[in-house]
Amino acid sequence: MEFIPHDFWRNRRVFVTGATGLVGSWLVKDLLAAEAKVIALVRNPASANGFYRLPEASRVTVVCGTVEDYASLEKALGEHAVDTVFHLAAQPIVSVAHRQPWPTFEANIRGTYNLLEACRVQAQSVQRVVLASSYNAYGQQEQLPYTEEMPLRGQHPYEVSSSCASLLAQTYHHTFGLPVAILRCGNIFGGGDLNWSRLVPYTIRCCLNRERPVVRSDGLSVRDYIYVQDVSRCYLKTAECLTNKQIQGEAFNLSLERPVTVLEMIRTIQQLMGCLDLPPDVQNNASGEIRAQYLSSAKVRRSLNWTPQFNLEQGLRETIAWYRNYLATQKQTA
Repeated sequence: MEFIPHDFWRNRRVFVTGATGLVGSWLVKDLLAAEAKVIALVRNPASANGFYRLPEASRVTVVCGTVEDYASLEKALGEHAVDTVFHLAAQPIVSVAHRQPWPTFEANIRGTYNLLEACRVQAQSVQRVVLASSYNAYGQQEQLPYTEEMPLRGQHPYEVSSSCASLLAQTYHHTFGLPVAILRCGNIFGGGDLNWSRLVPYTIRCCLNRERPVVRSDGLSVRDYIYVQDVSRCYLKTAECLTNKQIQGEAFNLSLERPVTVLEMIRTIQQLMGCLDLPPDVQNNASGEIRAQYLSSAKVRRSLNWTPQFNLEQGLRETIAWYRNYLATQKQTA
């Protein structure tokens, strides 16, 4: 769907961490379309080739560094007189957090308080901060859907890092008056995600290769999904609203409010791609997963007047088209 940029962003100096990730790259595109001046923190330029191949990349000021390095963050905010900060950098993979908890805590917890502290020190220029989070911050709850009033009960490494990052952001608002908001999303999907362990890109690739998708679990776990362009544009909407003090320090859930099982998601993708003759190979040997996680978006509709523009099928059609083109191009250049 056509994106109509808001004049709010014209010539505004915006710092984006995690700019080479799935949401970050779409957010950078939207910011540039709105004529913002984008400064992107990039951990490793050598591993961000996809980002640099984007036509828009030449219009981005790249700062090499990591969120674990406080000095590089404060220097970047000060030198570029940053007005708005989007903090998306994180170690986002639950299984990696189980195998490597320490680097996950370093990136997700230390990286968050470094960024928030740098914003506090540079408060003369920094006017708004939007922090990425996920429904994992809620941990396992007795009732569903998750609402923003629920306590943060992360127990495992990735969940705890998400819970902690949210609490840090609210601390910096309540103690220091930092104008920050938190967005908690379900599973985000869309073109550009090359982590083939994730359900949507993996299933699409299986269909394109005429292979049966392998499901490690029983396929009945329930999750939320939301299309990446809706997430990006809600980030923009949230930042625009942060002059409202009632928005500052608040968390907002983003969801299509259409929870589906793993098997239902696979079937939807296969139906859209004409691959229903490739039944999933359900191995039922996974353990330790939360059975059901999904969100209520009532608060974000009420407070920010935001609703998603893409339903599940529309978002998947856009995503399938992206991967079809990407994988065809990869074969041609191989």
